[in-house]
Amino acid sequence: MSVRELVRLLTPPILVQGYRALRSSREKNSSVQEGLHLAGDYSSWAEAMAASTGYDSEIILEKTRAAVLKVKSGEAVYERDSVLFDEIQYAWPLLAGLMWVAARFGGRLNVLDFGGSLGSTYFQNRRFLKQLPSVRWNIIEQPRQVHVGKADFEDEHLRFYGDIEACLAKTQPNVIVLSGVLQYLEHPFDALRTLLASPCNHLIVDRTPLWDGSADRLCVQYVPASIYAASYPSWIFSLHRFRSFLSEGWEIVADFDGSDRLASPVETTWKGIIAHRRATPHRVSGC
Repeated sequence: MSVRELVRLLTPPILVQGYRALRSSREKNSSVQEGLHLAGDYSSWAEAMAASTGYDSEIILEKTRAAVLKVKSGEAVYERDSVLFDEIQYAWPLLAGLMWVAARFGGRLNVLDFGGSLGSTYFQNRRFLKQLPSVRWNIIEQPRQVHVGKADFEDEHLRFYGDIEACLAKTQPNVIVLSGVLQYLEHPFDALRTLLASPCNHLIVDRTPLWDGSADRLCVQYVPASIYAASYPSWIFSLHRFRSFLSEGWEIVADFDGSDRLASPVETTWKGIIAHRRATPHRVSGC
């Protein structure tokens, strides 16, 4: 009997299944991200824009729309960045954060998903979310995404808005979700400052590139034609600066590693953070 056969014989079946599932997930994740990479060190957003095609593309929106429609109808089980998968790749820490917030509000979850596309994160976690007694998922997006979202995806749970103020005028979210969005904004900390000034007292950040440098680095992200041929500016945030920004009034409950793996000009990790606002005498918990 070979060593491999002996190990297989002695390994409990549940561990074998878990390993196979993890390997399959990693292989699929790697295949999708093959060709995706970050490059450059640009001194301004205008310079990075001049070196890229930009994110504002009808091709990207239409491909995302078609993919998410398949997920909504049940023809596909999961979509991320317009790519369809035959199994859901859960971001378990993000889902745990959502359930933690819901538990603090008696099962009520009201999400402000900033830059949430056409509902990718909502549909990713729909199987778990539908077990909650009350779910409302509000997406803040660009005008064209909002138009498509309202026409094809909006229902009693999923809503679309063109800005934060319009959302807050209609509902009171209890958690902000920022999944793979801050790095694509020209002024990410201005957007983050505005969001943190809202009444929401809980925050979940995911799929955000960070490095150990003292300053943020501006690159261009390249997407291969197998997904959609495009390139657009993307930040790699200084981990120290990012955490320092959040430390002003917010407590980090947990941080975690994301699943993204992109070739980068500096050593980069994709991280996530779950945080809540520190209590003050003039602010109550919740929204």
